[in-house]
Amino acid sequence: MTSAHHPHAPSGVIGADLGRPGKPAGHGGAAKDWDRRVRQADELSRSPGFRELRDRILARAAPSEGDRALDVGTGTGLLALALAPRCHDVWAIDNAAAMVEHLRWVVGGRELGNVYPLVASAVSLPLDDESVDLVVSNYCFHHLSEGDKRIALAEVLRVLRPGGRFVFGDMMFGWSPGVERNRTIVRTKVRAIARRGPAGYVRLLSNAFRMLGGRGEHPAPPEWWRVALIGAGFDEVQIDLLPHEGGIAAAIKPG
Repeated sequence: MTSAHHPHAPSGVIGADLGRPGKPAGHGGAAKDWDRRVRQADELSRSPGFRELRDRILARAAPSEGDRALDVGTGTGLLALALAPRCHDVWAIDNAAAMVEHLRWVVGGRELGNVYPLVASAVSLPLDDESVDLVVSNYCFHHLSEGDKRIALAEVLRVLRPGGRFVFGDMMFGWSPGVERNRTIVRTKVRAIARRGPAGYVRLLSNAFRMLGGRGEHPAPPEWWRVALIGAGFDEVQIDLLPHEGGIAAAIKPG
């Protein structure tokens, strides 16, 4: 990373690349080209399902006026923008420069002086040790391999102050057919895509090849997250599964 800083950012950032898009550090395969998906991501963030998920995450996170917060994989700012009026400062990182640039325009248009969008990776957070009170994330971690998930958890623990909270939403299911919830989720997804006709079958085939090549999404089941969070050093781990494929996890850094 280059040693650049947001011009109005408070202390705590140890350096971030503000203009160069790239893959999250540690990824072996090709990353999705999120720079081409800004409009799609923005529309998705305004959907009722994601708004409800946002509200659930915020309710669990319980942000307060004095908090310094970090949104990992911010996208177009679904969580960061909601945190802005509730926290002292909000760092918003994403590895796609186009997402971050879009968020900068929104932040400027709303004249939010306490939101700092940065191009950075979930596995290499550009913040000092113990510099934030709250870390949130929404549908970011399923893009990371198991190894990178563990690195990301270690990074979150590093930047959190003792007693700090970590709350995130993500896909929470596995590919094991022995679990009924997994079977139901996969069956529902396959049927929904197949209903699109020939284009849906092409997508199913494409997704299968991507998974075989290690380039697909990497959702983890709730039991994996519980073990990984405890193994990373977090306390008070709670996981709530949602009616769809998602779930919300919350944990505390020991203080």
